[in-house]
Formats: sequence, C-alpha cells, structure tokens
Amino acid sequence: MNEVNHRHGTVLWGANNIFALGLLSGEDPRETWECRLKGKRLKVDDDPYNPLSPGDRVMVDRHGTILERLPRANAFHRWNIKRNNLQTLAANLDQVVIMGSVGTPPFRPRFLDRALICAEYDSVTPIIAINKTDLGVTDEVLERLAVYHGLGIPVLLFSVETGEGMPELLSLLSNRVTGIVGQSGVGKSSLLQSIFPEVVIKIGEVSEKYQRGRHTTTLARMYLHWSGDGTPDLKIIDTPGVRELGMNFITPADLSFYFKDFDPYRSQCAFSSCTHDHEPGCAVTQAFEDDLIHPDRYESYLRILQELTLAKQRKYE
Repeated sequence: MNEVNHRHGTVLWGANNIFALGLLSGEDPRETWECRLKGKRLKVDDDPYNPLSPGDRVMVDRHGTILERLPRANAFHRWNIKRNNLQTLAANLDQVVIMGSVGTPPFRPRFLDRALICAEYDSVTPIIAINKTDLGVTDEVLERLAVYHGLGIPVLLFSVETGEGMPELLSLLSNRVTGIVGQSGVGKSSLLQSIFPEVVIKIGEVSEKYQRGRHTTTLARMYLHWSGDGTPDLKIIDTPGVRELGMNFITPADLSFYFKDFDPYRSQCAFSSCTHDHEPGCAVTQAFEDDLIHPDRYESYLRILQELTLAKQRKYE
C-alpha cells in the first residue's frame, strides 16, 4: 500500500456512512475532513454493529476515503438491545466520566453500578461526577457515594449552574481523552456548553411527569478544546443519553467479579460456582447480612443477575 498521500486522523463523529475526522497528520489539526468508508463496510475483526466510533484512529487517503481503522487501545461499550449486539460508544479513552445528578432527575445509583461494570469490562478508568449539587445533596446520597469512594473510584460533586466543583472537574479532564456517559437530563449538554461555549449544543429539558430527560444527544461526538499553543488540551466524547445500560455481554457466572466489594468474601463461599443469591454457605450473602456490603449494591447485583440469567435462558429457547 502506497502511504505517501495517506493521513492518520481521529474520528470526531459519524452518521450515515459519513465521518468527520480531525487531528489529521500533515494538516492543520483544527481542520475537519468529511470522509467516507472505502466500500459499504470497513473490514475489522470486531464490532460488526458500528466499526467506527468517536476516538478511533483511522488511515485516510487524499480523496477523503477511510481505508483502515488503526488498532484500538480500548473502547467503551454497551449492549444494544434492539440490535442484540455490542455497541461501541467511544474508543481510545483515558477515562470515562459517569455522570449523575441530584434533584431532577434524582440520584440513580443503579445506573452508576451498570456504568462501572461497563468501564471495568473495557479496562477504562471510571470517575463518578454528580451534577446539580446546587439543588441540595442529602445524607443518603453522600452515604451511597462514600461506598464508591471506598472502592477507590474518584467521586466529584459539582454544579454547572453555580460553577461549584467545575475547576476540579476540568483539572481531571485536562490533557486526557474522556468519554462522558449518563442518563438523559443529568446535564451532559449543559456541561459541554459551559466548556465549549462556541459550539451550539441543544440543551434538553426534564420531563416533570417522569423525572427523565429528553434525548438531546442522538450520536456520540468528540469535542476538542484548543490551548494557546494550538494543541487540544481537552478531548471529550459525549455519548447519547441512555435510559439503561444493557449488560448482556457479561455472563451470570462472571457478574460478581465486577463488584469489587465482593472481593474479600467471594473465595470463602462453600461452592466455587456460587451465584451469591440463594446458595448455602455463601460468604457474600453473609457479608451483606453483616452490613459489610451496602444493601443497595447487593440489590443492584441481584437485579442484574436476574436480567442476565433470563437473557441466557431466552438465548437457548
């Protein structure tokens, strides 16, 4: 392959087989190229649902044809229930910020639990960031967040509205490639608008009836913030707001390994195949009964376990 006229670039966003590339080698890094795949599909060994995602590095020719996806360092996935397939939301991340909120919509720790499983599965460093603290943070929320902090997960409270905690958040994002994932309405678009005021980002409202945000982000997109020397000091990939994160890429037998608070007890179970649900001699269940595992975390585990077990049964029906 003659690579004299080829460039390496980063996927910023893609839709309908058209991809915006930035940070092209040999070109003005601020310039965006509109490119297409060579043929109808890109030949890759994985990810048949969406072979290219924001953050992917690709090789493109001088005509704007994408020839190849370069090897990924990692990728952040979810299970697409409609397509019944693994879907990549972002690639080549240094970290993922899992956003939640207090007030409207309310704090939902079970979504955080699911997103942490996705991050662990994909070997991406997680950060929990809770927005709308200007609406008040209850002791119950602080207690729940302390559990994550105890597991070694960075936890940050902030408010886009007042600016509280924003300097600390921006410090965590600086000079890193960061994916942001969260349920609709938690303020992802408002956060991005505050960081990238020159970009028009539609800000959604939250349904008063259902306490859920309307989907304002329909496709994943990378935003770049440029420093004074002409290099990007912030690379943030916004992902579509979601109601739930499907876990079907994990087997029921493996689920407990994604709950780090089970680690001190799992090996003490009477049976190596213990599901930590109903078996006698389960050390994890005993730890829960002894208040060594937070009840919300254990309940979250049981719900996901039931979901995965039912999905496995349907697969073989």
